[in-house]
Amino acid sequence: MVTTNNWMPFLFVVLFLASCKDDKNTRESMSQKTNRAYYTEPYRPQFHFSPETMWMNDPNGMVYNKGVYHLFYQYHPKSTVWGPMHWGHATSNDLLHWEHKPIALYPDDHGFIFSGSAVLDKQNSSGFGTDGNPPLVAIFTYHNAKKQASDSTGFETQGIAYSLDNGDSWTKYKDNPVIDNENLTDFRDPKVFWYEPDQKWIMSLVAGDHAQFYGSKNLRDWGLLGEFGKDKGAHGGVWECPDLIPFKIGGIEEEKWVLFISINPGAPNGGSGTQYFIGDFDGKTFTTDQTEDRWIDWGTDNYAGVTFSNTPDDETLFLGWMSNWQYANETPTSTWRSAMTLPRKLALERVGEGYALFNYPIEKVDGLISEGSTKDLNIAIGEEQSISVDSLMQSEVRFTTSSRDFQLKFGNGADEELVLTMKADDNEFTLDRSRSGKTDFQEDFGKTIQQMPIPVLPDGQYEVRILVDRSSVEIFLNKGQYVMTAQVFPNEDYNALKIVNTSDAKALEFKKFGIGTVKGVW
Repeated sequence: MVTTNNWMPFLFVVLFLASCKDDKNTRESMSQKTNRAYYTEPYRPQFHFSPETMWMNDPNGMVYNKGVYHLFYQYHPKSTVWGPMHWGHATSNDLLHWEHKPIALYPDDHGFIFSGSAVLDKQNSSGFGTDGNPPLVAIFTYHNAKKQASDSTGFETQGIAYSLDNGDSWTKYKDNPVIDNENLTDFRDPKVFWYEPDQKWIMSLVAGDHAQFYGSKNLRDWGLLGEFGKDKGAHGGVWECPDLIPFKIGGIEEEKWVLFISINPGAPNGGSGTQYFIGDFDGKTFTTDQTEDRWIDWGTDNYAGVTFSNTPDDETLFLGWMSNWQYANETPTSTWRSAMTLPRKLALERVGEGYALFNYPIEKVDGLISEGSTKDLNIAIGEEQSISVDSLMQSEVRFTTSSRDFQLKFGNGADEELVLTMKADDNEFTLDRSRSGKTDFQEDFGKTIQQMPIPVLPDGQYEVRILVDRSSVEIFLNKGQYVMTAQVFPNEDYNALKIVNTSDAKALEFKKFGIGTVKGVW
């Protein structure tokens, strides 16, 4: 969980303390659809998750159990800006169509409920379950705002809660916190998994500028095992939201571990971003010989993402918060604020002499797309082609190409443009939203052209896939080898796509070019 790099003034803390207690009215389900305007506000995503009302940030406690995917998330039920954190809750059978549930976890005397994870305790190691009914156990950070206002350290601790009715209700452990904190300022975001070789639970936790790893046999008693990262990776801001995951490489027996670390600020295109490390885990700590910084997404709007626990077939499924702390509190929406990325499947593949992490929309997204006809496009040197598309704000653009010099311009009648550019000479892909629509709500939003280096994009044909949903664009190159996610807020819907050949040597060729409409899920 991020607190915008501790931006919250003490006065703000005091004003919100009164809202930390349980409010029976906000316990009621948020799923009632009051009229036909449901989920049709300006900029409201149509095939991404967003809360019915109010503020949302980091995904939390993502776990699968009894046919249901659970998404918990950082939630402020009384405002569209960040405030006292609760765990909001939604469930899905397919990760696309969601049912809003009552708030799962409320602040208490220990503090606000910051980010964390959830697991199915299959063997009832915690003792919270009953015969034949293993518990779901949530592990989260307590953030004590009163202590923060009077103390400089020690105000973040770790707590747990359990559910015996598949997440419908939760009981907090009577002896919380389960991990105390004497002297650290940033000590949060526990991500827990079962480590089979040692028959124990492993917790990844962040401590300011590095990660820590804890072990437990019962989810209640934890001991420090190891640390990682003081001299590795990007350190432009506080480390947050760790996730440690094993991968089989290319379907063979080779195994590598990947550690996700979100950082704010310090991302490659400003503000918030998620880096990853490829290495090994020995049951105590993580090691890597990686020297370069790697990012799961080069766009400005994919942060605090982690993976689901206990998934069918052990698929590695990822979801991120589609925003950035530079401007998250100021985006031009009204009744709600923020959305999640599309759910993505992760895979670690060998690329050349090394490895690369691929992230790509789950296959079920294809079922939302009403594909039109496809055709091959050929555009001469220095020429361009324009296509009118009424449904461009809820669309998929998809093609394969070997070209390395072109632009895609999403535009409207207000002379606004979102410009995507592939540059062979610079070996990069860029996203320019400086004239994309509303940008003046925050000075950094449209100021910088977002850059993504593509040093090992394969020679020959590769896929370009772009998904646009009202106020967001997600770009996947070569099945998710390179990814960019960004928000946009046009004053009028984009209704034209201009394709420009920027090469001075070759005709532009797009194979099986098509634009499909994506169905809404609400």
